[in-house]
Amino acid sequence: MGILSSMYTGVSGLAAHGEALGVTADNIANAGTTGFKASRAEFQDIISKNLKGILGGNQIGRGVKIGAVNPILNQGNVDATEKVTDLAISGDGYFVVKGSDGQTFTRDGSFHFDREGYLTTNDNQRVQGYMSDENGRIINKTADIKFPRALIPAKATKEVKMDLNLDSRVDATKKFDPKDPYYTSHFSTGIEIYDSQGNKHLMTAFFNKTEDRTWEWRGMVDGKEVTGGETGQLSEVAKGKLKFTVDGKLESQEMIESNMNFAGGALQNQQVKFKFGDAIAEGGKGLDGSKQYGKESDMISWQQDGSAAGTITSLSFNDEGVLSAAYSNGSTQDLAQVVLAKFENPEALFKNGNNRLKESRDSGAAAVGQPNRAGRGKIFAKSLERSTVDLASEFVQLIQGQRNFQANAKTITTTDQLLEEVIQLKR
Repeated sequence: MGILSSMYTGVSGLAAHGEALGVTADNIANAGTTGFKASRAEFQDIISKNLKGILGGNQIGRGVKIGAVNPILNQGNVDATEKVTDLAISGDGYFVVKGSDGQTFTRDGSFHFDREGYLTTNDNQRVQGYMSDENGRIINKTADIKFPRALIPAKATKEVKMDLNLDSRVDATKKFDPKDPYYTSHFSTGIEIYDSQGNKHLMTAFFNKTEDRTWEWRGMVDGKEVTGGETGQLSEVAKGKLKFTVDGKLESQEMIESNMNFAGGALQNQQVKFKFGDAIAEGGKGLDGSKQYGKESDMISWQQDGSAAGTITSLSFNDEGVLSAAYSNGSTQDLAQVVLAKFENPEALFKNGNNRLKESRDSGAAAVGQPNRAGRGKIFAKSLERSTVDLASEFVQLIQGQRNFQANAKTITTTDQLLEEVIQLKR
């Protein structure tokens, strides 16, 4: 029985090292697979006979077996690409995808938009992410990431901010005449306002100093742009008053009237708030925004929150995994954010094929959340993570595996020769 046991021991070696060669061959085959993690065969000995029982010692081994095939979760090289939807993870975590076989996970970020507009993997698994609301704010609601609407609606102006300096040296005796506004005002500047249909209207703001540290302003547009106006004549649509402190800070801002009744079927009595800075009367310091200093009046900056309807001109991901769209009207909006899943024991994830893995009992539950948070990795846009297979190392493993296999084969041939001697004893 001892000789036969030696043969079975040799067979176990052939089987184990044959499987180990298979692991090495699989690594070499996937040297170019995006996001692939090289694996390693780990051996365990087999005990057959214990000559001294519980006293220990004098134990005869029965060979070897594959105890585990574990992935080596090293970080792969992150290489830049030219494709907008290519994403790579640097650090821990997996992309979350869903398909016909449920939720799976992958490090392969070679995504694309399918014909229905969903962001998918190459085997049509839909990438999961946090979606944004109508204002572009990312909310923690996981769903399939989908290509946004090609046309976004117009947005009426609700607030205009102006940062300007009004010359404190001008004479307050000049009286404003709406029929000759440019020559009867101390300062004028143009700003754009959008109505509810996304039509752009040029409003000219005329400023007049009425007394020391007090200014009155009027917003006027061409009469053809408002209901009841006359073409070629300016119509007043807004009026207000500004007061400044002795050192030129904005003390208060007051809206006297607003008459934003744009023509063409737009929303009537459109409410637009004009803000000139952090007025002291409103709890501010009077330093951020408009001021009255002894220098020429000038518009420093202005902005408004309205926009025309727009179509998508480009899409991009940032390093937080946020998908943003740029529109033809000059606006940008966040659409979604790719989520990552982290596991307590990622080595125990179950390989599902097609570069995907499934959650197992030993891997623990997926902790899904934003990239670069709570130990999850960082996202690199227009990049892919390459395979971690080191071909030089794998070729060394291949040679070692071949030698081990040949050595175990030698055990069998030697045992066969001994059995031949046993058979010869009969003759």
